[in-house]
Order: sequence, then C-alpha cells, then structure tokens
Amino acid sequence: MVKNSFISVISQEEKEENRGSVEFQVVSFTNKIRRLTSHLKFHRKDYLSQRGLRKILGKRQRLLSYLSKKNKVRYKELISQLDIRESKTR
Repeated sequence: MVKNSFISVISQEEKEENRGSVEFQVVSFTNKIRRLTSHLKFHRKDYLSQRGLRKILGKRQRLLSYLSKKNKVRYKELISQLDIRESKTR
C-alpha cells in the first residue's frame, strides 16, 4: 500500500477541533475507501473487506447528499479537493 496517496486536506488543528464535521467524516471515509481499494487489488476474494467497502461507500454517499442539500458551495469545494465524482441525482 502507498501511504503517500492518502489525503490530508484538513490541517492538523482542524482535525482536533472538527472531528464531527461532515467534511472531516467524508475525508476520513475517502481515505478508508482508497486504502481498502488498494487492499482489494491484491486480495480479490476478501469478501468481508468488500462488504466493509460497500458500507463505507454508502455512508459517504449519504453524507455527501446531506452536504449538497445543506450547502452546495461547500459540497462543490469538497468534491473538487477530494477529486471524486459528483453523486447522481434521482
């Protein structure tokens, strides 16, 4: 695994203060997703990790949809910083 590819968008002071913020949670979920994805490239039949990945993806999707409803500007900034796709609207 490559540890340098993980994101540290939020500074160290902000990590201590805002652990419950939506942005912090999305960043931490994105780091977990990238770590699990790199793990699953080598261990294709690790079904428990696949299940955990799907659960984390769902949590991140729900948080991003909440953020897009509440504050569209912060949502767009976070999407661009993390370099992830915008969620589909139903």
